Amino acid sequence: MKYVICVPDGCSDLPTDMLDGRTPLEAAHMPNLDALAARGTVGRAAVIPDGLPPGSDVGNMSILGYDPSQFHTGRSPIEAAALGLRLGEDQVAFRCNLVTVGPDGTMLDFAAGHPDNETAAQIIKAVDTELGDDTISFHPGVSYRHTMVAPAALGDVVCTPPHDITGQPMVLPAGTAAGPIGRLIEASASIVGQFETAATHIWLWGQGPQPVMTPFHQLFGRSAGLVTAVDLVRGLGVLTQIEVHEAEGATAWFDTNYENKCQVALDGLAAGLDLFLIHVEATDEAGHAGNAEEKVRALENWDSRIFPKLVEGLDAMGDWRMLVMPDHATPLDLRTHVPDPVPYLLVDSRTAGPGGVYTEAGVASAAVVPGHALMGRLLEVEASRG
Repeated sequence: MKYVICVPDGCSDLPTDMLDGRTPLEAAHMPNLDALAARGTVGRAAVIPDGLPPGSDVGNMSILGYDPSQFHTGRSPIEAAALGLRLGEDQVAFRCNLVTVGPDGTMLDFAAGHPDNETAAQIIKAVDTELGDDTISFHPGVSYRHTMVAPAALGDVVCTPPHDITGQPMVLPAGTAAGPIGRLIEASASIVGQFETAATHIWLWGQGPQPVMTPFHQLFGRSAGLVTAVDLVRGLGVLTQIEVHEAEGATAWFDTNYENKCQVALDGLAAGLDLFLIHVEATDEAGHAGNAEEKVRALENWDSRIFPKLVEGLDAMGDWRMLVMPDHATPLDLRTHVPDPVPYLLVDSRTAGPGGVYTEAGVASAAVVPGHALMGRLLEVEASRG
């Protein structure tokens, strides 16, 4: 038996006037997904437990079968693991965005125009040279997404995710460590501004200590791999001992290479892995940008560039089961994450399910199940707690 999880990041949405009162899932032409839904089981899942922030850290942890209320310590410590950083007990990691702040203090772009990796790394290196010391260090990641490692005492601060305040006045940190964290953000302006990019500042948020997570193979008795262009998902792979595979042309943007991600998954399964997770960021980025056309296009890319080849490849291997589920909703009109339940689809090649429609409205009457419980349903096992 082979297992596949498809994660169109942030694809769930609310009806919007941009799409004549429809959601992107309703507006997108997705005959292959429709056919899978017609032979599968659809429902609703709470990937974001009550009281936790609605982000990809929490949502993807749920998808991988880990209860975020037990394992989640913050977003950035997961990303730090992807960079090979191991935090000491007296350290925390912060997400360090490159952002664009206007002269009037408005958060114009939480992603600073999506700088290329090489330029972004040069900026972060300069920030580290000027603002880093024996206890604080800055580490380049992908595009606008980077990491700062700092003493644990600096973690006692309330930081606003920059994507929550797009187009609004920036909200400076609050709490015991607000002073030093705020000064780092302010001091970065003179450094970041030296480079010819849209970035004006660093923005620190998502802090926490590194979690200790039970290995996936120990928890579920299955070997697993994943492919993504996002350090956050890579970090979850590192922390859970899931193999992290790379796909040429994976960009975490609208232009990512869907075909290569699909092929990497099929190759991993053919080489002996039991389960493979395919993560695509494009739908989430489109939601943050309020770009309905790109969000619909990203879904249609899943349908034309992944699902046909994926199903064909799985059929050639034998029996298979598939889970399709986003890690959270990123509504176009809100341009940020919300904790609403998301639709899921379970498909079994051996047995036809009751069928359904894979849209928000199509699952609106379904009972909400915990997101982390679906891994056990996919694998038809109960997680081992031993």
